[in-house]
Amino acid sequence: MKGWTEEEIKDKNLMAPCGLYCGACGIYIATRDKNDKLKTALGNLYGTKPEETECRGCMQVNPPEKLYSFCRSCKMRECVRSKGLYSCHQCKEWPCSMVENFGISTGLRVMKRTIPIWRAKVEAQGDEQGSIAWARSECERYHCSSCGNPLFRGAQRCRACKKDVADELDGSL
Repeated sequence: MKGWTEEEIKDKNLMAPCGLYCGACGIYIATRDKNDKLKTALGNLYGTKPEETECRGCMQVNPPEKLYSFCRSCKMRECVRSKGLYSCHQCKEWPCSMVENFGISTGLRVMKRTIPIWRAKVEAQGDEQGSIAWARSECERYHCSSCGNPLFRGAQRCRACKKDVADELDGSL
């Protein structure tokens, strides 16, 4: 699939417990692709220096190789680990107050869309294959409907053809 390798799709480090699939995160993509222009743009958006705007996925083992500062302090990440889970899709308390009070509206919309999908895929295919199918579905979602180029979560327009894509994907920031 254009934009992601099969190894990335199967990588549990990229399966964020909250449902914000790290493989579709602009910070991960900028890190993976060594895209300094994108790191700078995202750093400006989130208030971090380009060299600090790097991540290899939020579910890396401790100590992580590269974990973005926002993800490092994520209470959801710590919550699932403290419960012996790896994702909110496994939690009977979902959606909890951490989800309901998530401070980024785009992220909240994505979580509420993705966790039910993840649960359904796991129920139909089992944990391992269902989680991979969920990750694949997230990668498939993040492509421009006009030119087919891969996008990242939260994209407002396609970097290739300049089409506005926010309303097709996750809405405006």
